[in-house]
Amino acid sequence: MRMRGRAVVAAGVVVAVVAVVGIWLGVRQVGERLRLPLASRTCLVQADGQVRLDADQMANAATIAAIGTQRKMPERAVVVALATAYQESGLRNLDGGDRDSVGLFQQRPSQGWGTGEQIGDPRYAANKFYAALKRVRGWEKMRVTEAAQRVQRSAYPEAYEKWADESQVLTRALLGQATGAVACTVGSTPVMRGEAAAAALTRGLSLDWGPPGTVSPAELTGLAVPATDPRDGWRYAHWIVSHASDHGVKRVRFGGLEWTAEAGTWDQVAGAPAADRRVVAEVFADS
Repeated sequence: MRMRGRAVVAAGVVVAVVAVVGIWLGVRQVGERLRLPLASRTCLVQADGQVRLDADQMANAATIAAIGTQRKMPERAVVVALATAYQESGLRNLDGGDRDSVGLFQQRPSQGWGTGEQIGDPRYAANKFYAALKRVRGWEKMRVTEAAQRVQRSAYPEAYEKWADESQVLTRALLGQATGAVACTVGSTPVMRGEAAAAALTRGLSLDWGPPGTVSPAELTGLAVPATDPRDGWRYAHWIVSHASDHGVKRVRFGGLEWTAEAGTWDQVAGAPAADRRVVAEVFADS
């Protein structure tokens, strides 16, 4: 009986070990499936510092920066806005939050920021934030966290400051102060293709920056944006790359450099005129 009991116990231990290993392998496989899409949709921003975001965060950051510029807010306002969205939502357009908070800045309908549907629109939310910041007397001379707190009235008033450096890097890149500073890898399966992708990209660019006078190049499916100077061009180029994942962008060319979805990097283009004052974007063709 004793030997038989030991055998039963041993068999039970073996079964338990096999089960644990099986669960571990299953969790690992699920984890790999969860990580792979994220790994293929990352963005590296380098502008006197380095920031890494996923594609959704990058697109939201680009929209926040563009709306600030369209409103003619100074660079410092964009830094404050990005730091606020970093802290409040991790630069993600959240469906909910504390009490009735919604969106990038976790604004609350009950506090007069708008309806939940309105606040859930990143452009609307960014516009409301900048409008509120502009009403704060002397915000330009405040620390990032102080200016943000005057708008947000958070229970953690010092929390915004820890995102000031990252937000400064993003601002430099997204406002065109660095060359080829936003490089995203978006994967091989575009969300949109063809004329639909080109139309959506044109519309998004116009909503974020104001009508930039885009044209459709005859040689490809996409758009071309005129730039008055290199800084202006890199604003548009970085915005397009930031939104490449959700608009099916295949390649972007400006200033003698080209970004491609396949490589996810900016590289020199042999024979390309660096003085060409057009940002040219190509979307994936219909399959």
